[in-house]
Amino acid sequence: MAVKTLNMDEVRGSFPALSSAQVFLDNAGGSQALGSVAERVKDYLLNTNVQLGATYSTGKEATRCYAEGYAAAAKYINASRDEIVLGSSTTQLFRNVSYALDFDEGDELIVSALDHEANIAPWVDLAKRQKLLLKWWLPSDSSSSSKTNPKLLASDLESLLSDKTRLITCTHASNILGTIHDIKSIAEVVHSRSPKALLCVDAVAYAPHREIDVKDLGVDLYAYSWYKVYGPHLSMLYASPRAFEQLQSLGHFFNPQATLEQKLALAGSSYELVSAIPAVVEYIGTGTTTTKWAGIVAQEHQLAEDLLSYLNARDDVTVWGETSADPALRVPTVSFTVKGRSSRQLVETVEKETNFGFRWGSFYSVRLVEQILGLGEDGVVRVSMVHYNTVVEVTALIAALDSVLARGE
Repeated sequence: MAVKTLNMDEVRGSFPALSSAQVFLDNAGGSQALGSVAERVKDYLLNTNVQLGATYSTGKEATRCYAEGYAAAAKYINASRDEIVLGSSTTQLFRNVSYALDFDEGDELIVSALDHEANIAPWVDLAKRQKLLLKWWLPSDSSSSSKTNPKLLASDLESLLSDKTRLITCTHASNILGTIHDIKSIAEVVHSRSPKALLCVDAVAYAPHREIDVKDLGVDLYAYSWYKVYGPHLSMLYASPRAFEQLQSLGHFFNPQATLEQKLALAGSSYELVSAIPAVVEYIGTGTTTTKWAGIVAQEHQLAEDLLSYLNARDDVTVWGETSADPALRVPTVSFTVKGRSSRQLVETVEKETNFGFRWGSFYSVRLVEQILGLGEDGVVRVSMVHYNTVVEVTALIAALDSVLARGE
């Protein structure tokens, strides 16, 4: 069956910021917000900006908007309302989880070294506080491309698991490499080998690009940021029933503890931002006939393929991550370095001459960049695209890169 392509005029018209001259190619750091998201935030603040739970009419409307936001967020990942919590950031939500878990001295944690620090620091600290054994999950070195394209494989995890394993953490897609990891296979290995263990996944770099079904994935803890999925500056954490039972409440003693929000939110779910989430879900669509997902994947595949074809053809460029644009293997977050060239200098030179917005650095994945990839503080050049970017934009970026590199600047 042919994939229904996106109507790019309609797509770009949904994002007011795209009418400016700026070309946004730093979307892994935060996507542009839908106009409908901004309208919902504005409407809430101007018309229903009161405390929740009141019995007067405006209070009831505020509570309804908030509940609608939570329901839409849960539906987006095939979870129930009680299984999610919304908060200020994925970093904060993972930190909250680390204080809600209580393990026994000598229990074991397995932490991926490929991750954003948000999914590393809380667990390193947890191991120290509770005197747990911390094991590092390192990428396989079985292939010749492992140095430039490190991956987390379920087969490499088995030797680290034991009867004392209580938590395994990893990323669904690397925020630098763009590599997609097979979370479903990883979950199957974890739960068959260590039945008491919880699998915690950072999906921040994955969520803008693919449809999510947490039940099908088999994860226990799963988080991402809505402000990278065309929405408000808010994040979300899912907890499976098994994980929920292991989480102590961080809330006031007199409050109920029947939902994940009640246990972990700490009043961190900003009302006006929660009320805007339905706009994101409505934009992408739900159901087999109305969703934009097939078109999103096809558009992003084309963008990645164009950029990677150019980079792969240059002898002086190293692409970090998959060199293929195959959407089964990667999302359109593309990182590279140029031999003998500073990543920072290359980005800043292009910025001076054009209206492209992209970045250089390690993007909070310092362990990956320095310890695994063997790069310094200068890090990589990262071009992170989403479906509202166009082939014209990528073609123009390639021309700009080519011009700067040809001048030896």
